[in-house]
Amino acid sequence: MNKWFKTLAATCAVIPFAQCAVLPGSNVATAAEPAPVAAAAAVTDADPALWVVKDADTTIYLFGTVHVLKPGFSWFDEAVKDAFDKSDEMMLELVMPEDQAAIAKTMMPLAMDTTGKTIPSRLTADELKAYQAAMVSVGVPANAFDSFEPWFPAMTLSVLPLTKLGYDPEQGAEKLLTKFAKDSSKPVSGLETLEEQLGFFDKLPETQQVAFLNSVVKDMDKLGPMLDKMVVLWAKGDPVGLAVAMNESMAATPELATMLLYDRNQRWADQIKTRMDKPGTVFIAVGAGHLAGDKSVQDYLKTRGLTATRVEY
Repeated sequence: MNKWFKTLAATCAVIPFAQCAVLPGSNVATAAEPAPVAAAAAVTDADPALWVVKDADTTIYLFGTVHVLKPGFSWFDEAVKDAFDKSDEMMLELVMPEDQAAIAKTMMPLAMDTTGKTIPSRLTADELKAYQAAMVSVGVPANAFDSFEPWFPAMTLSVLPLTKLGYDPEQGAEKLLTKFAKDSSKPVSGLETLEEQLGFFDKLPETQQVAFLNSVVKDMDKLGPMLDKMVVLWAKGDPVGLAVAMNESMAATPELATMLLYDRNQRWADQIKTRMDKPGTVFIAVGAGHLAGDKSVQDYLKTRGLTATRVEY
């Protein structure tokens, strides 16, 4: 199982963007066409987990998301929609700029290698052969990312195969919530910036970036079934099951877990505690992995004197 992908899929909102990035100078647009969806696709009822933190004059809802989904999930209803409609504002992990050029301007300095090393120079002969075959299999030239740092093609290859299986970033919870917020003139802000979230990957040691890339290449055929399982748990509102599904990756990559989950959960808990000092109602949506298992956002809120209560519906 791809231990890296499990962690990333449930924690980082920037991951789905890797499939639609058009980077100047890369000579490739890494967009892939989603698999055709039947016009009369069945609608699956989903009841994702939702929590609430309250004091006398402030209410904050915590909603766990999946960043890429297949069409046909009915999740924006019942308690989730009610909480969203009651909220004065929404907060996401990050607010993705609508301007593709602005995104590329932020990403390029981080994604491009400035040391003179190339992807081929970092891989063994067998690893390079497998990597280039993986690139071609998703419709990207084998040498398209040779001058990039390993984390970027790893992210790209983590998502491109999913589009062929029907997963669509446009159906991701954050993407739809952003649309709903815009339609209702609800202010949207981010807990992090795009540069900050990309920086998590850029700061990974070279050995971990290469391991990330090789792991994705090796297990590309497992990405779909892996995400299918996580989506089922999310749709059932089963954070305990989701935490169990992620346990293997957490134990196998403690440094990654600390960087992408635990440290961020602590920072977000601090931000939520600060926000509790201001009256109003806020809808916060972050990757479901942040609200599952030990050292979740809820755990860190508890140590700060705040109780997150599960909303039953």
